[in-house]
Amino acid sequence: MADINGFLKHDRSLPSKRDVKERVNDYNEIYEPVDEAFNVKQAARCMDCGVPFCHSGCPLGNVIPDFNDAVYNNEYKEAYDILSSTNNFPEFTGRICPAPCEASCVLGINSDPVTIEHIEKSIIEEAFNQGWVKPNPPKSRTGKTVAVVGSGPAGMAVAVQLNKAGHTVTLFERNDKIGGLLRYGIPDFKLEKEIIDRRTKVMEAEGVIFKTKVNIGVDIESDELLSTFDAVVLTGGSTIPRDLPLEGRDFKGVHYAMEFLEQKNRQVDGQTDFKHEVITAAGKHVVVIGGGDTGADCVGTSNREKAQSVTQIELLAKPPSNRDETTPWPLWPMQLRTSTSHEEGCERQWSMLTKEFIADENGHVKAIKIVDVEWRMNPEGIKAELVELEDTERIIDCDLALLAVGFLHPQHKGIIEQLGVKLDNRGNVETKKYHTSVDKVFAAGDMRRGQSLVVWAITEGREAAIAVDKYLTKYSYSILESKDSSKLYV
Repeated sequence: MADINGFLKHDRSLPSKRDVKERVNDYNEIYEPVDEAFNVKQAARCMDCGVPFCHSGCPLGNVIPDFNDAVYNNEYKEAYDILSSTNNFPEFTGRICPAPCEASCVLGINSDPVTIEHIEKSIIEEAFNQGWVKPNPPKSRTGKTVAVVGSGPAGMAVAVQLNKAGHTVTLFERNDKIGGLLRYGIPDFKLEKEIIDRRTKVMEAEGVIFKTKVNIGVDIESDELLSTFDAVVLTGGSTIPRDLPLEGRDFKGVHYAMEFLEQKNRQVDGQTDFKHEVITAAGKHVVVIGGGDTGADCVGTSNREKAQSVTQIELLAKPPSNRDETTPWPLWPMQLRTSTSHEEGCERQWSMLTKEFIADENGHVKAIKIVDVEWRMNPEGIKAELVELEDTERIIDCDLALLAVGFLHPQHKGIIEQLGVKLDNRGNVETKKYHTSVDKVFAAGDMRRGQSLVVWAITEGREAAIAVDKYLTKYSYSILESKDSSKLYV
């Protein structure tokens, strides 16, 4: 245990954020750097519990008390070795993970949890600064080849792990750069894209082959893919957005959130050549429909574009401010979360249903019709039903409507239809231990489990790599499952 009284002496603290007036003028990361003493105090709060519930909260199974102890003792190299043994990309999870590990921290029962996510980020940044993150190509090759389709966090994790096992891995991406939704779905103020480039350079030096601007299913069809590679892993993500088929949906100015976010990410990257109209929030009344993280990213981006106003509406009721009895520790608490984007300016409204989009004489949205709703148990007492409240229907200004109401399933047209893999009842690729219904074809990440977190994508990628390795080598025990810390294959 780092400090037996650490959790009593030190309060939970996060790095300071740049002033709102400053940060809304750029897309740089929000948090200020901290010194070593700050990290020592936060690591000291870890109690090294007999049963560390943070392990169960983290899908990756990060060995959290151990790396906290190493940080407290200023043993960052040891902390890096511990962290990287379970997590391929701490620089991603340390920035954009909602930290389910912290929700399960034992301190969270009656106090504030340990700042696990920040400590994780501090460890990996120190490792890069000190030059400890070096290419580690396999000593020999198996002669087996693997195609990974989709370069998001799941695909990147599959590629890293299978390359470690000695297989020759080609990672295909239909966009112009590696990263999937990490690159074009998440704004730079949450994840600067140099962070992705830094990691892909390491992967490339280790032997992973990157093929961008290759749309598998179009540029390379399934027959060629299966005949060229010994195994194929589908990691394309859940990319089909949920729509709102309301009156006026086809008006100009009504867009999916990801259309807006991808275009903004490309503009920040210096790109100017767009196939479709340029979507801008500048000077507009922006309404974001959907209260999740994607919606919050639209809020932050709209503020940086100098929107006249930003409103985010949510169908569900406003969550409680703190954990309540419906989601007791160590479960993930259903409670109100205010992001840095909300702090920059946003009117948030809950229990609100969008009824209709209203356009001006040019066919461009100018307002939306909304109504307050309430969830009431039906007469049978079986399920809650949505009830519109009388005399609450009204019109609010809206020059740009962004639909951030989630995703349905992966794109079926193309490689999924060509391969003929079986789908589950939600439209995701069905697997058994990551193996699809088609021989030598595997799937992982959002494409398999549905829309989820980056930490789950990395976890799925690592687990799928074990399944693929066993399939290729025919061994019952995989090198990727080895507990030999000198190999760091876990």
